[in-house]
Amino acid sequence: MSQLSTARRAAAALVTAALLVPLAACGGNDDGKKDKGAEKSGGAAPKADLTVLAASSLTDVFKKAGAVYEKDHPGTKVNFSFAGSQELAAQVREGAPADAVVTADTKTMDGIKVDVGTPTVIAKNRLVIVTGEGNPKKIGSLKDLADSKLKVVLAASQVPVGRYSKQVLDAQKLNVKPVSQEPNVRAVLSKVELGEADAGLVYKTDAATAPKKVDAVDIPDAQNAVASYPAAPLKMSQHAEAAAAFVKWLSTPEAQQILQRAGFQKP
Repeated sequence: MSQLSTARRAAAALVTAALLVPLAACGGNDDGKKDKGAEKSGGAAPKADLTVLAASSLTDVFKKAGAVYEKDHPGTKVNFSFAGSQELAAQVREGAPADAVVTADTKTMDGIKVDVGTPTVIAKNRLVIVTGEGNPKKIGSLKDLADSKLKVVLAASQVPVGRYSKQVLDAQKLNVKPVSQEPNVRAVLSKVELGEADAGLVYKTDAATAPKKVDAVDIPDAQNAVASYPAAPLKMSQHAEAAAAFVKWLSTPEAQQILQRAGFQKP
């Protein structure tokens, strides 16, 4: 076996181990075994134990959507592993065991196009400025974030929300120096929730998950960025039919209603 092959197998094993903790928290089969087959269930989607890699900003809404899908598709279990889209892409490239992936931007999905089926945009999102509860610093617009007295936190530029943040700030010619750059949008939100930062840029839907801890300041559409969420089955999935069925379901009226109730926009 070549050194390259051995290295790739070792990397895949490490990624698999890293996935075990979040997957255990999100659910799985009682016996811990994955369904190897694609059994048909009354003409509906095939039964399977699915693993879906999903962007951090989908954490709350996908847990609800997954519960609905499982109820409507007996015999199918949907396990989610949430992380920044750049981390999800790395897992896919290393061959982590999964069946579908949903990122928070099309650029990241394009970067793994050799590993996925045809992507479908299932939702869109926009940025807001998130502040401490009651907006104690009286932040009202993007330009306020350039105040050197403010502690502003942003996502790293490799993360979709970090790229969107840079895009809107650069468009306004604002020089914002963040006190930290986080690996995903939930980490940005957490910094503001805990009072470790005065403000940050997150998706509207993330701010909505903590209404009693943070305030959201809207950004005008003309100054904002639109985030698109593409979903795709993975070519390496052991449950190709079931993975494709779940991705297709995300565009159905039932799934779209769940997403839009959480504040996501129509695709």
